[in-house]
Amino acid sequence: MATGKAEKKHSVRLGILFGGKSGEHEVSLSSAASVIGALDPEEYEITAIGITKGGKLASMTEVRAMLPVALHDRVGLWVGTGDSDSVSPADWFFARCADSTQHPEIIFPLLHGPYGEDGTIQGLLETAGVPYVGCGVLASAVGMDKDVMKRLFAQASLPIVPFRVERSQGLEKRLERLRHEVEAQFGYPVFSKPANLGSSVGVFKIHHAGEFDDAILSSAQFDRKIIIEKGIDARELECAVLGNENPKASVVGEVVPACEFYDYEAKYVNPASRIQIPADIDVETAKQVRHLALRAFETIDASGLARVDFFLDRKSGAVWLNEINTMPGFTSISMYPKLWAACGVSFNQLIHRLVELGFECHKKRADRVILRSDALAGCGMPATAQQI
Repeated sequence: MATGKAEKKHSVRLGILFGGKSGEHEVSLSSAASVIGALDPEEYEITAIGITKGGKLASMTEVRAMLPVALHDRVGLWVGTGDSDSVSPADWFFARCADSTQHPEIIFPLLHGPYGEDGTIQGLLETAGVPYVGCGVLASAVGMDKDVMKRLFAQASLPIVPFRVERSQGLEKRLERLRHEVEAQFGYPVFSKPANLGSSVGVFKIHHAGEFDDAILSSAQFDRKIIIEKGIDARELECAVLGNENPKASVVGEVVPACEFYDYEAKYVNPASRIQIPADIDVETAKQVRHLALRAFETIDASGLARVDFFLDRKSGAVWLNEINTMPGFTSISMYPKLWAACGVSFNQLIHRLVELGFECHKKRADRVILRSDALAGCGMPATAQQI
C-alpha cells in the first residue's frame, strides 16, 4: 500500500583518500577539494582520510587543515588520529575498514605519484578487501614507471619517442660519457625526467651541453631511474579513457602551455596556460589519437580511468604516444574531467560512473576462482576450486 512518502535513496559511503608523501602532495589536496566540492551530499556520505607528507594517517587537526574550511560541512566523517598519535594508513585500513557498516563502502584514492598512484595503495586496499576507484595494482605500477611503461608500449608497436634509461646511482661519475652518448644518439634538445613521478616534477628541457649536467642530476634526485628522451617540436594532446572491459575514449584536447613546455609551473602556477577542447586538429588525427589512447589503456591492463598524453609533431604531423596517467588530476583546471564534460558527462556523473566501475572491479576480483591448497595435500587427489 502506498504511503505517499518518497523512498530515501541509498547514499554511497565514499572515502576520499588524499595527501600522501610524494612530490605531488599539494596537487592531491586540490583534487580532493574539487571532488568533495562537486559531489551531491544527498548521493554521497563523504569520509575524509588524509595522509601526511611523512606517510602517516593525518591527525584530526591535520586532515581538517588539508581542505578548505568552506568544504568542511560537506564531509560527514573525518578519519584522523589524536594529534600525538602516529598511525600508518595500513593500520587503519586493516583495523577499521573491514567494518563495512560504519566505514566507507569504497575508497577514491586521489593520490598522485609514488605511494599512491603506483600500485602500493591499491595493493593495500585489495589485501584489506576494500573496493576502490581506478586502476589495479599492475596497471598502476606500470603507469607510474615510465621505463616499464614505454617498454610495454614499444612491444605493442605503439609509436613512442626515442628514449634511454639511466640509473641514478653513481650518475655523477658517468656524466661526461653520458652527455657525449646522448648528443650522438639524440642531439639537442632532449628531456630528462624521473622514471617514477608525475605532474612534470623533476622534468627539464635540455637545450645544449651547458645545461646537461645540472638537469640530469636534478631529475635524478627524485627517483632511482631517469628517462632521457629525444625532444621534438610538438603540440601536446590529451585524451581521457573511462571504463573497464569496454572502455570509451573522450574527445581530444590540447594543452597550450604558458612556458616552453607543460612543466609544473605551467600546469599549476602560471595562469596563462590554457587548454583547448576539442583540439584544433583534423578528424583523422583525432580518430588516431582516440584509437591509440584505447590501445595504451588496454596494453597496461588499465581499468576505471586514465588520461593518455600525446605529442603531435608540428612538422610531420606524426602522433607520438607520450605516457598514460592512471590517476589524473581532478583539480579545477584538470584536463580529465574537462574532456568528459565536453562529451556531455558532468563532474558528478563522472564520479558516479567511476564509483560504479570500482564496485564492478571489486566484484570481479571477489568472484575469481582459486585452487584450494588443502585439496592438493592428498596424494593423487585432484585440485578443487573455490571462489575467493
